Amino acid sequence: MGEWIRVGRKEEIPVNGAKVVMVEDSRIAVFRVGEDEFYAIDDVCSHDEASLSEGWFADRYVIECPRHGAWFDIRTGKALRMPAVYPVKTYAVKIEGDEVFVEWMPPEAEEEWGIREKG
Repeated sequence: MGEWIRVGRKEEIPVNGAKVVMVEDSRIAVFRVGEDEFYAIDDVCSHDEASLSEGWFADRYVIECPRHGAWFDIRTGKALRMPAVYPVKTYAVKIEGDEVFVEWMPPEAEEEWGIREKG
């Protein structure tokens, strides 16, 4: 459905950390869990627009927002703890050799497919 965008090499993303990439006008946080698991979400907390990549892992797959402490599952985008109640958008990730790719679909294309943001 979307276009695969190269976001960097595996070694550019710290183990148990994140790298932020800009795709068009969207900030995407690409997280690395352990050596070989990669997940990508919007880098904006759904509660107060803080950068989730600047947060910390509260659990293996849970990132804590640095502003007000909301938790998000980086696999699903689901908000797990208040004050956030809305999920964040997730992106498919694939690895080819040492290269990391994120599947990107512009917001206007999502609307054509009937995909909508919260609200």
